[in-house]
Amino acid sequence: MNDRNYRNAFLPALVLCVLLAGGLGWELMHHGRSAPARDLSDPVVAEGPAAPAQPAAPASSPRSDADPTLAPVQISPQRLQQIGVTTAVAQLKNVNDQLQVPGNVDVDEERLAYVQTRFPGWIQNVFANATWQYVRKGQRLFTIYSPDLVSTEQEYLLAKQNQKAFAPGMADDAAQESGWLVQAAEERLRQFDVSPAEIAALVRSGKLQRDIAVMSPATGYITERNALPNAYVQPDTKLYTIADLSTVWVYANVFQTDVGRLRPGDPGQVTVDAYPGRTFYGRIDQILPDVDPVTRTVRVRLVFRNPGLVLKPGMYVSVNIHIPLGRQLVIPASSVLQGGEREIAFIDRGGGNLEPRVIRTGPRIDDSVIVLSGLRAGDRIVSSANFLVDSEAQLQSAIRSFSPLPQSPASGSAAPAAPSMRIAFSTEPSSPRKGANTVRVQLTGADGKPVTGVRVTVTFLMPAMPAMGMGAMRAISTLTDQGHGVYSGPVHLGSGGAWQVAIAVERNGQTLAAKQLSIVAAGGM
Repeated sequence: MNDRNYRNAFLPALVLCVLLAGGLGWELMHHGRSAPARDLSDPVVAEGPAAPAQPAAPASSPRSDADPTLAPVQISPQRLQQIGVTTAVAQLKNVNDQLQVPGNVDVDEERLAYVQTRFPGWIQNVFANATWQYVRKGQRLFTIYSPDLVSTEQEYLLAKQNQKAFAPGMADDAAQESGWLVQAAEERLRQFDVSPAEIAALVRSGKLQRDIAVMSPATGYITERNALPNAYVQPDTKLYTIADLSTVWVYANVFQTDVGRLRPGDPGQVTVDAYPGRTFYGRIDQILPDVDPVTRTVRVRLVFRNPGLVLKPGMYVSVNIHIPLGRQLVIPASSVLQGGEREIAFIDRGGGNLEPRVIRTGPRIDDSVIVLSGLRAGDRIVSSANFLVDSEAQLQSAIRSFSPLPQSPASGSAAPAAPSMRIAFSTEPSSPRKGANTVRVQLTGADGKPVTGVRVTVTFLMPAMPAMGMGAMRAISTLTDQGHGVYSGPVHLGSGGAWQVAIAVERNGQTLAAKQLSIVAAGGM
């Protein structure tokens, strides 16, 4: 085949391969893909990548309340007495929590009244002429002259005169029309808020009243005043604001983390520094649906009666809100050991057997705490020295970790009895310190002869101290046989303070002897 024929055959084959590859890629990309159905009737549709399918969770047996990493602790009754362990019983009680927050006194907006006129005019005489002046309902506040009002009075008097002019025997249509005029003029006076007493006085005197008195619509204190002599006012002019302070509102500033525990109707108390020893009682009226973005607090409104008007608007008060929590499981707060992200309580099983249990607690009430899960009513728990009990637990855990129990012998064979052994422990320097130290252990058998050819491991443990922000520290030293039953090796202590020491003696994977003791290392934390 010549070059020309080769080129003519190669180009179509290349184009065909490219098309086939593109089609195959398109099919692989879209294979098995179907457009998800969408509900177009929903006005809000959130679009985005589809969430990957989650594999079905395998069935598992329910977990125990106790954390599997927490092992029971065995402490002799004498040791429990030495470290001052006391116990308490988890009990079901009716619990009330208290929330103490700052607050401010404000006017009860449901007891506010405004004074306005229903006609334009000029104020003549002002009788309530000071802010915070006390007025009673029906008391005269000011007088006003209004041309519109005077004109209506004149129409009313003329209608009254015309009504009297008609004799009883005259046409009924004229008398009826005269009565309608009187009613219309009287209705206009009422719409202008002229009292029935003033209308009656107008009829008796038969003379126009140029100055009409405006009365107070409520009893209370004037908190705002705009009525001035000779001032021209319109119907939309607010002349007075009158507040009835026999009941006041108190706005308590509650952190948003505590709002969920409050309900309208919960009782509250208010104390004021100005009146030591005196307490005012009220209830929550409303939890306002707004959070202050600066202080992250929510205003909670409480209603209080105000005898003697001792609670004054703007006054700073201390609010104590009682929160009924119902019947709850309660234990002493000292029974809870904070272990990092979990809370632990030790259940006393009797005979020095203590079981650590992970619990979940709720709010603290005085010296007690509510238990949400992990305990039952009647459980006897350790209520003091939890830190020392936890230290013993960690020490026993260290011994189990680095000193495995002897393996059981084969079936049918008798297990050899482990000989007794005396363990003498010392350090160099004689008082250990923070940093490098040398550990020395001398082993003597029951026959008084040195024990050689064994593996000696010394574990130093300082338990975690969550209150000080310190985690647990551990140092391990595997000692070297120096001959004549003496074993030594280096160890580095990361801190001064009290350390728990566990000594384990092994031979061929079997524990021959173990010892526990406490030392105090010099140096800072």
